[in-house]
Amino acid sequence: QVQLVESGGGSVLAGGSLRLSCAASGSTQSWNVIAWFRQAPGKQREGLAAIDTSSFSSYYLDSVKGRFTISRDDAKNTVYLQMNSLKPEDTAMYYCAAGRLGFLTSKLAAGNYNYWGQGTQVTVSS
Repeated sequence: QVQLVESGGGSVLAGGSLRLSCAASGSTQSWNVIAWFRQAPGKQREGLAAIDTSSFSSYYLDSVKGRFTISRDDAKNTVYLQMNSLKPEDTAMYYCAAGRLGFLTSKLAAGNYNYWGQGTQVTVSS
């Protein structure tokens, strides 16, 4: 079993920054990729960024490249999402997810992940 706990959400003004954290615990052999998703009211869950802990590769949704950065701290079993230049349209519930994904498996597709956190709310006001 894997437990994921997100933190770091909050309310910021447009142009501001936030760093989200995802602390993983439990059976670390159950996953090799951790990703961040978000879901705004009335919209589908959207994959933002993922990091493969076995290959050090990272993956990004095109629309957040250059603004969002995913990173990890293996000693803490924690993955971070640094979000800069935030916009009102970034307002959503943000989730981290973990799974064991193969090389050719899409890293930003929600259906490929088995474990999910409870989410943390990000609100960006203009």
